[in-house]
Amino acid sequence: MKYCTLSLAAMLLASTPGLAREAQAQADTAAEQQQAGDFRQRGVEDEVIYFVLPDRFANGDTSNDLGGYADDRLISGFDPAHKGFYHGGDLKGLTEKLDYIQGMGVTAIWFAPILKNKPVQGDPGNPGSFSSGYHGYWVTDFTQVDPHFGTNEEFAAFVAAAHARGMKVYMDIIANHTADVIRFAEDTYDYRSKGEYPYSTRGGPDGPRINKGFDPSDPSPENWARLTDPAYAYTPVVPEAERDVKVPAWLNDPIYYHNRGDTFWIGESGVDGDFVGLDDLFTEHPRVVAGMIDIFGNWIDQYGIDGFRIDTAKHVNPEFWRAFVPAMLERAEARGIPNFHIFGEIAYDTPDAITAARVMTEAELPYALDMGFAKAAQLVASGKESPAVMAEFLSQDVIYPGGAKTATGLPTFLGNHDFGRFSMFLRDYAETDDTDELLARTKLGHAMMFALRGVPTVYYGDEQGFISDGNDQLAREDMFESRVAEYNDNVLLGSDATTAGDNFDTAHPLYRLIGELAAMRTASPALRRGLTTIRAFDHEGPGVLAVERFDDASGQRVLAVFNTSNTPIKRVIGTESGTKSLVSLAGNCPSKPAAPGSVRISLPPLGWAICELVND
Repeated sequence: MKYCTLSLAAMLLASTPGLAREAQAQADTAAEQQQAGDFRQRGVEDEVIYFVLPDRFANGDTSNDLGGYADDRLISGFDPAHKGFYHGGDLKGLTEKLDYIQGMGVTAIWFAPILKNKPVQGDPGNPGSFSSGYHGYWVTDFTQVDPHFGTNEEFAAFVAAAHARGMKVYMDIIANHTADVIRFAEDTYDYRSKGEYPYSTRGGPDGPRINKGFDPSDPSPENWARLTDPAYAYTPVVPEAERDVKVPAWLNDPIYYHNRGDTFWIGESGVDGDFVGLDDLFTEHPRVVAGMIDIFGNWIDQYGIDGFRIDTAKHVNPEFWRAFVPAMLERAEARGIPNFHIFGEIAYDTPDAITAARVMTEAELPYALDMGFAKAAQLVASGKESPAVMAEFLSQDVIYPGGAKTATGLPTFLGNHDFGRFSMFLRDYAETDDTDELLARTKLGHAMMFALRGVPTVYYGDEQGFISDGNDQLAREDMFESRVAEYNDNVLLGSDATTAGDNFDTAHPLYRLIGELAAMRTASPALRRGLTTIRAFDHEGPGVLAVERFDDASGQRVLAVFNTSNTPIKRVIGTESGTKSLVSLAGNCPSKPAAPGSVRISLPPLGWAICELVND
């Protein structure tokens, strides 16, 4: 109890009303300090994550809007009226908004990459193709914060401020590629395969012999020292102005890149091809492996961060991750970070676990962003598909490496900066523009995310009813006053506001709901760590989904029931037969079972009930 932190004198003073408030404040402060001191003991399953693009969140320092570059958007990348350029958000602004973020019950902040980027990229022959590195995925300097976001010192201040509150900090990292700097003398960029363009000849099998004795399957440094000529498929050329732009310096040598042209996303090209032109690192190369371990290990050493989200994880050879991940966990352990959370981006768009489980197994990744959950939630909460889709998805938890326990540490989400916002999918799948229905379905989806297994991950702006017009740039709205016309004409859910004004409303119904759900989950061992038993689901049309979560360590058992239809539902749900009573964690729960092993539940349209099952 937090009151135990008060001295006897403080308790006596608390009998006076004015002093009671002071005593309560002292108790709350002591409890917060204790929580902050213990934050690293939380397991990865215990977090509530908030994902944010710093450029689009809060502008705490307008002096860095240009990033130190000339006031020309094609040089600085700054144009707050264009959805594809920098808008001014920064680390100082993010730090200033920690109260707002923590007010939702968030315990960990994951942000898009903040490393120094190439400010602008595009095709000179197509002026409309230019955009900026506001998103952070075009890295040139892996040792510095991008000057549009601030300085390394300001990053340290942000991490310290979050840690002082007991909040963890997750960096978004990239080992697959760097910014697009390398050009090809052939001036064409179609993918050229290893079979047609082997490492042993220049320009095809009939070309002159190069890289004598090199065997790409031999991991020894001695073998890789024989790879001296990178012109096996294309002739790489680095423009003079960008010859030394990458940091550390070894990244400027084309020998450390695949140089095979643009990926078409599957097969060999999915690993060795350039990701929409971005220079694809030769991650099989021992120098690249050691270099990336050194780069990101230093961020752990220097700043004491608490986790990595790995960008484009499935586009890197699995042997790289089998070396990289243990090295990062070892560095974190040495830094006093016992629960370092590493999860990979394994992108797909189907409601299943197959792709994620396969890549996690091959690469020995501990966790992955739960793409399958997002798609299942979009389809089921919208009413487009029956609850059987989510039931079938959850039944696949056993196929992850480590089994169903691993699934409790997968970050679950509803929508994101790449695919689009959750409410947009609901609108499209439900085929309705009724904002009341969309708000109700959005609430239902968040209830599912917080009560089902996995680590709930809220996409910034969802708590303010952002809906998005599409994916990518169209789903990256500003939280501060926006000048982007494509954002400002959107109707927001649960609010009369638009993105033309700032949107940090702590009274917004979604902000309040997320805070309530986060508190419910944080207080419940079964909702944080419990394994899942499917108890009921409708398989034709919208209807009921019921799951039971059981945490063996605490013995807590929770029944979560959802109604994805527009009509009230009454249903009898099977449960563990020893249940004597029920306690509501959310929604309307009966006080007792209807019979041993049977609970009668009544749900409103698009409603839910989360009930603790008590055996004594």
